[in-house]
Amino acid sequence: MLVLTRKLGESIAIDDHIKITVVQIKGKQVRLGIQAPKETKIHREEVYTSIQDQNKVAGSGSVPLDEMSKQLKG
Repeated sequence: MLVLTRKLGESIAIDDHIKITVVQIKGKQVRLGIQAPKETKIHREEVYTSIQDQNKVAGSGSVPLDEMSKQLKG
């Protein structure tokens, strides 16, 4: 894992198409702005993990009704 230190207003460039900027620091929270092409999927990690789990359940062929209900409720 690459660990970088950035100050308010400073950015990180990823490849030629993605730019991440520190837009606010408030206590223990950091707000990031992300500029990326529209086709780039960007999710918070917990949302991404949920999507992956739902895809695994859907790809298994048969989905128990109670499991589908849990997935839909989030």
